[in-house]
Amino acid sequence: MSLSAVNAGVVAMAVSYAGPLALVLAAADAAGLSPAQTSSWVWAISVGAGLTCVGLSWWSRTPVITAFSTPGAAILVTALAQHDYAEAVGAFLFAGVAATVLTATGVFTRVLARIPEGIVSAMLAGILFSFGTAIFTSLRAAPLLAGAMVIAYLLAKRLWPTYAVMCALAAGLAAAWAGGGLGADLAGPGLAVPHFTAPHFSAGALIGIGVPLLVATLAGQYAPGMAVLRADGYRPNERVVCATTGVVSTLLAPFGSHAINPAAITAAICTGPEAHRDPARRWIAGVSCGVGYLVVGCFGSTLVALFTGLPTALVATLAGLALLGALSGSLARTVADERHREASVITFLATASGVTVAGIGSPFWGLLAGVVAHVLLKIRGREPAGALGEDGDLEPAGGTERRGQVVDHPADGAVGDTEAPRDRLVGQTLRE
Repeated sequence: MSLSAVNAGVVAMAVSYAGPLALVLAAADAAGLSPAQTSSWVWAISVGAGLTCVGLSWWSRTPVITAFSTPGAAILVTALAQHDYAEAVGAFLFAGVAATVLTATGVFTRVLARIPEGIVSAMLAGILFSFGTAIFTSLRAAPLLAGAMVIAYLLAKRLWPTYAVMCALAAGLAAAWAGGGLGADLAGPGLAVPHFTAPHFSAGALIGIGVPLLVATLAGQYAPGMAVLRADGYRPNERVVCATTGVVSTLLAPFGSHAINPAAITAAICTGPEAHRDPARRWIAGVSCGVGYLVVGCFGSTLVALFTGLPTALVATLAGLALLGALSGSLARTVADERHREASVITFLATASGVTVAGIGSPFWGLLAGVVAHVLLKIRGREPAGALGEDGDLEPAGGTERRGQVVDHPADGAVGDTEAPRDRLVGQTLRE
């Protein structure tokens, strides 16, 4: 055991809940889910992330950090209210099975290589756009509370970037308590009870929820998550890792799990030297994170009771700040490649419009509009680098070659691979 590795795992788990959980609860509230269904949803995503963290880290002796899909939760905030919950569960099942098949067979890497990165990023940016603007609408509705959170976030981003969202949450809680706005009702909280929902399949939900959820999770979570592990010299069997998260997502979908996937930002907390000086012992951080997920998931009803008592402005601001980095990164990738810029902007505008046609939400129409525009505007010439690396591993689309030759972690058996120096910024590694 290592105290630093255990601490890194606990911090990664806490950061995973600090912002994304607000999205899950916002989606549940928009869809009118019962407290039992919401508690079961929190239980399912927590248990799914916990089991995969512990199992994969133990099996591979690698700090494999998993989490529930943040882009997927953002999609559900608007899409879930447009469909019956049983239909949404059917879409979760579809996305889980499709993710398992696509990652286990390697089809995902080939498909992603054919879609310009800017179009996928533009769809995600369009989904996240409303969360970013919610920060400023909250400033108008609750200037002191939202203002304290924004200032705390910016200061922490400068001094302790890993804990920026947690500092914003602490500032928001303090401001709400000082203003008498905390109304959490903890009467009767206890262990979470899984609530089974029989799935119902409909074309509208599969297209409006399943397809955008699948694309956002695969492109926005799977590839960057594996890239973080590679950046620190770890090379577990990526097909096994990604397929396992897909299987767990499928099994827990009837209980509310929308998607479990390899994490990116929180994974960087556990894969670097801060977790442990010896890379061979950092897998303990993955196990620690997973155990934390399992413990918190068992008290899902308590988390729901706590969050539902928070002021609306606090939750909206917290979600916006938690997604600010993802939004800025998506916008940058949207316009990065001039050859596909116009198609990407079309995707962003169509997705951000929130238009719903035939019961199908804007993420699908935005993606479709971008692909059609790309085909019609396609210019002759070499396409951008795809997501399939020379060795067949998952890599971010449009990636650039890393600089600096170092020796890999001895556990992976590969020496001389090109890796990023350890003092590089995580954001720079992810962009590459």
